[in-house]
Amino acid sequence: MNKYIVGILFLVLSQVTIAQDDNDIKLSALPYYSYGKGLGITSPDSIFKLNIRFRMQNRFTSLYNEDEEDGYEAMIRRLRLRFDGYVGDPSIIYVIQLSFSPNDVGAIEDGDNLNIIRDAIVFYRPDEHWNIGFGQTKLPGNRQRINSSGALQLTDRSINNARFNIDRDFGLQVYYLNELQDKLSYNLKTAISTGEGRNWTKEPDNGLAFTGRLELFPFGAFKSNGMLFEGDIKREETPKLMLSGVYHYNNNARRTRGTIGDELFAQRDIQSLFLDAIVKYNGWAFQTAYMQRTADDPITFNPDDALDSQYVFTGSGFDTQLSYIFANNYEVIGRYSYQEPHKDIEALTPQTNQYSLGVTKYIWEHALKLQAELTNTELNYLDSSSTSNWYLRFQVEIGI
Repeated sequence: MNKYIVGILFLVLSQVTIAQDDNDIKLSALPYYSYGKGLGITSPDSIFKLNIRFRMQNRFTSLYNEDEEDGYEAMIRRLRLRFDGYVGDPSIIYVIQLSFSPNDVGAIEDGDNLNIIRDAIVFYRPDEHWNIGFGQTKLPGNRQRINSSGALQLTDRSINNARFNIDRDFGLQVYYLNELQDKLSYNLKTAISTGEGRNWTKEPDNGLAFTGRLELFPFGAFKSNGMLFEGDIKREETPKLMLSGVYHYNNNARRTRGTIGDELFAQRDIQSLFLDAIVKYNGWAFQTAYMQRTADDPITFNPDDALDSQYVFTGSGFDTQLSYIFANNYEVIGRYSYQEPHKDIEALTPQTNQYSLGVTKYIWEHALKLQAELTNTELNYLDSSSTSNWYLRFQVEIGI
């Protein structure tokens, strides 16, 4: 009996491997950093493939806010579990990503959905250029949002990404990818989606969102999909540049930031514009971004209480970030962010400047790293008052 059990175990384990390059599902259409290839299971007849990955961010933050007592936060910032693979045909790919940390799921309120599901999408790839997806995942928005949060140089994305990004949504996505080495290349990414964000089921939709993104690579593609992770950890031997632009129109949006945020008291049409640039060369990395959101009559009022209001966050923001990675895999990063609310809402929210300095130690590229960050945030109000807040943060990132 024991020899049969051993034989069965051997058969199963022979199909469970760390995914290799010749059998990897290259999800170039999806916003994931994949240095760690995950744990792969392939059936003996190759009819299906399942790849399992996890990612965890543990952080400690010491807070020094001007108008509050000093304090600290200790938390699991992100905890993600991801499955991808194919069933029947390698050109038909599925991706599922679930989130479990409190910050990922959000507060649980009566009538709201539990936001465990982040991604649930099926992609059809008829050839190396076309990707056609149906389901819920990130929209092809600003560069930093498309990047996995596990592929960031600092402990989190910028204040402008937090305010202006278009996040995840359910719909149809069509990409045409044409990345070439050492010559002019481009990608075109489009989406038609509900515009209400992930896991929306409260009421039937009466508007759609339309997104288009163009990426240009004047000197050819980055090494190892280098536009999907921050920093020049691959040390580009020749200068590489990416320029991109996004236009997003959300018809009859119900939320303060389009696909995310609190619910408005009346629907609004929202337009967003994103411009990005990335340069990498010999350990140096520079990136900059401009983001803008516009809406007519952005403030909405509760019909039962004129003193109760919700508003679309309209305005613009600018980010710039510079880094260098040393031969010992320590990296120094600096970022500056400027955020300006539109005049229609400037009495409701401050103009903000943020300055960040970070040091990262890469142990296994972005899949295992230690991060430290010092950040100062200046809030400038319409009445000429201002507030200066600081935080010091340490974070451990690990994943496969």
